[in-house]
Amino acid sequence: MKRKVNERTSLLKSHPPASDDDYYDHSTSNGSTFIENPQVRRSRWRSIRVMYLTMFLSSVSFSICMSSIWPYLKVLDPTATTDLLGWVVASYSIGQLIASPVFGKMANWLGRSRDPLVVSLIINILANILYAYLEDIQHSRVICLIAARTLIGFGAGNVAVVRSYLSGATTIKERTSAMANLSAFQAIGFIIGPGIQTAMVPIGYPGPVHVTGMRINLYTAPAFLSSLVGILNLVLLFTVFREHRVLDAEYNFNIQDKDPEEIPSYKPDTLAVIASNFIFFVVLFIFAVFETIGTPLTMDMYAWTRAHATLYNGIILAVGGVVAILVFIVIKILSKKVNERYLLIGGLVCCFFGFFVYLPWGHNYPSSQMANISPEHTLPQNRSWFTVIPSDKTVPPHFNFSTTAAPGNSSGGNTEVTGCPDTYRWCAYTPIVTLAQFLGGTALICIGYPTGNVMSYTLYSKILGPKPQGTMMGFLTASGSLARTVGPIFVSLIYNAFGPRVTFVAMCGMTFLTVIFIALVFKRLVPFSFEKGIEPPNSVK
Repeated sequence: MKRKVNERTSLLKSHPPASDDDYYDHSTSNGSTFIENPQVRRSRWRSIRVMYLTMFLSSVSFSICMSSIWPYLKVLDPTATTDLLGWVVASYSIGQLIASPVFGKMANWLGRSRDPLVVSLIINILANILYAYLEDIQHSRVICLIAARTLIGFGAGNVAVVRSYLSGATTIKERTSAMANLSAFQAIGFIIGPGIQTAMVPIGYPGPVHVTGMRINLYTAPAFLSSLVGILNLVLLFTVFREHRVLDAEYNFNIQDKDPEEIPSYKPDTLAVIASNFIFFVVLFIFAVFETIGTPLTMDMYAWTRAHATLYNGIILAVGGVVAILVFIVIKILSKKVNERYLLIGGLVCCFFGFFVYLPWGHNYPSSQMANISPEHTLPQNRSWFTVIPSDKTVPPHFNFSTTAAPGNSSGGNTEVTGCPDTYRWCAYTPIVTLAQFLGGTALICIGYPTGNVMSYTLYSKILGPKPQGTMMGFLTASGSLARTVGPIFVSLIYNAFGPRVTFVAMCGMTFLTVIFIALVFKRLVPFSFEKGIEPPNSVK
């Protein structure tokens, strides 16, 4: 027999409140099954799709500039080193680290997601405009670049709100698929971003418009486009998005005749929460190292110009994004048959082998930027992995000394010196990472990273249970932002001092230890559930 149920006590809720006819209770011998009104379901999924698009636009705003940040930094400050690049890349994540818990807490406090999303997008739009006008600033350009990237990252703190909303607006059965879709849209954004940057390379530098107050070139055009994308996102939030929340019966807790606001006070497994944050940190650390190392590594190893590095790395990242999308499709299928924890471990194992493939071997060395080398500067034939080069002996016998001029490149001058900088002493004794190695390792990471990413925060959302997850998702996003803060700084310092071999050995070690850690906490990484038939403490009778 069908009877109406009060909206306040229904397991499936919609905000703003729906009519009493939106939900019905169909009693069965095994309990109650709640059916969602088709109109409410359509509204709920339209809003979820707006969150997909918000994540997509956020990742476009981030990735569209990634392959050109290094050459843009060199335009703003020709003396800049990769140490400084690490701070520039990390500044985005510092902003996101600060903003994620703030926006998450704001969403919980207000009881809605739209307001923090609107604030974050306005900040993002203004920060991108600042990024585009850096050349018009006469002093402290690098500081302003770091400030712009920090504010762009601050605006990207809305990722925590997006994930929180998606967790609250889906049932457990819908969750993995929805999270995979969210990650797929994020990956598509990473594809479109570098692809757009690549398409803008023909604009060149200084570009068709190069006057004070308006500079349109291959470095600034992506920032202007990101601002327009942010405005589009704002329009969709006001015209399409509606607030919805699902409290799922699958948590095995009968909240009939009880105030749903009690649920947030119940605590999930603390160890599982901490472990999930750590795992997510490692997964994002892997990605941070991967995205930071690509452009400088290829410029040093293959003597690519700034324009070539921007173009080729954009293409490589775009292809990697296509691979990631295929991975998400496979994940949605496998997650129905394979335990999510095994998929998480599999993703990290792929990343381990990706960094292992990156390791340089052989006797071919990168070309050097040094033009004049004394013949007596030679090294012994027997060189170890971590050879320390004396100050008066900086060059191995088979080192290829060449200064490559790149006429007509888009970096601003008539010539550009390419190759491994003479300030990197490891160039003298570290073999080249071949292009085949670089592409092979990148392919493995493009398989492993998205798998680890979607599985880690899908498990996290299930571990948290039915409570509003804005604040906790803020902490998860903050842990990822911390990884993307520390990762670029780590890789820049290690790469600058010791080169790719030590960098990738360290990454292999970290990934391997994380797999061991997951094995130790494996039994705790399970969805939250109240014990069947037992009421939680302090429940209202």
